Amino acid sequence: MASDDYHKILLDESEIPTQWYNIVPDLPVPPPPALHPGTHEPAGPDDFAPLFPMELIMQEVSQERFIDIPGEVLDVLKLWRPSPLFRARRLEKMLDTPAKIFYKYEGVSPAGSHKPNTSVPQAYYNAKAGVKKLTTETGAGQWGSALAFACAQFGIECEVWQVAASYRQKPYRKTMMEVWGATVHPSPSDVTDFGRSLLAQDADHPGSLGIAISEAVGEAAPHDDVRYALGSVLNHVLMHQTIIGEEALLQLAKVGETPDVLVGCTGGGSNFGGLAFPFMREKMAGKMDPIIRCVEPMACPTLTKGEYRYDFGDTAGMTPLMKMHTLGHSFVPEPIHAGGLRYHGMAPLVSHIYEQGMVEAISIGQNECFAGALQFARAEGIVPAPEPTHAIAAAVREAMACKESGEEKVILTALCGHGHLDLASYEQYLSGAMVDVDLSEDAITEAMAGVPVIA
Repeated sequence: MASDDYHKILLDESEIPTQWYNIVPDLPVPPPPALHPGTHEPAGPDDFAPLFPMELIMQEVSQERFIDIPGEVLDVLKLWRPSPLFRARRLEKMLDTPAKIFYKYEGVSPAGSHKPNTSVPQAYYNAKAGVKKLTTETGAGQWGSALAFACAQFGIECEVWQVAASYRQKPYRKTMMEVWGATVHPSPSDVTDFGRSLLAQDADHPGSLGIAISEAVGEAAPHDDVRYALGSVLNHVLMHQTIIGEEALLQLAKVGETPDVLVGCTGGGSNFGGLAFPFMREKMAGKMDPIIRCVEPMACPTLTKGEYRYDFGDTAGMTPLMKMHTLGHSFVPEPIHAGGLRYHGMAPLVSHIYEQGMVEAISIGQNECFAGALQFARAEGIVPAPEPTHAIAAAVREAMACKESGEEKVILTALCGHGHLDLASYEQYLSGAMVDVDLSEDAITEAMAGVPVIA
């Protein structure tokens, strides 16, 4: 790109990446395996078979660096990919910073977030395996919307358990899922034994992603033609998202830039891994040296306050055990507006690279996040979803540090979704009613009490 007055960097449809990147073979230390919940022995492919089709299971344990994206998947992805990379010139001017800020905008997908990058291949592989229905959980509704959209593309039924706090906060997410043909329940729900047991204790239970996972898994596992789909956490999910980072690498190369700092919001890890992993590959190869920083909510700080140990991915203890940073599978986060980041654990791959010192992690309260979101919206015009406001706040911090030091750093982040259906969150912030929740050590200790001790 010859001139330096660009605002967005676009790729042609012919430049869309045709392979996903699997970071596992490139890691200096292999990540710990998932364990069978009963025997605590390493889980094999058959242990995952009640939940996932075999092609996804093979991707989960693959040692191949690159995996081809099927043509049928690419045909759907081309509805919105390649996504644009923006130079945030107006935000830079507002902040009066010498830093250059770039953001990869994933809100251009039909569901308004990055989630269809994995929901489409998951629906494809399930349909190919003869699966008739997919069950899942969702927090804010971004993942549930994405899976409903993907199932509609491949003729599969979709049943979603949405965390009750988000179900009540974000009613139009439910409507969006139903438009695409999904059935949606608040979680805990009255349609599963586990949900009914929790509602008997608290009729207004706020729910959690761990509880919603338990309900969705419980409905899928007993049926031969029903499977479960997960929107984050697992290796194959993060791998599908690497199309974000692969495109961003191509786009930055067009303008001759490499990032000095990469920041991404982290809840389960899919958005962060999708952007960061291809840049980590280049860093491990000595081609660039960015600081890579995870940004999580102060109310659900898995990396910064959680323990690194084996834990269940769900509340009822039905899933394989994964070694990850966890706040305890019984932990019920406060109903902050970033519903997609309210998960008790972190993706095992993200946890592993954090333990290896390959990335940093910070937590930020939601008031600072929404303050940054307002600056961003008023400068750049896009109203962010609550989840990426964490990355925006971290990018603003970094840009202001550059203002103080005079450094001209290149900052890269992913705006993983728009906030058009999250305006109630902004209304609460603008009214001054939003509060920050700083998780106490006592709350963590209590939630960790039920986590199995595995040597």
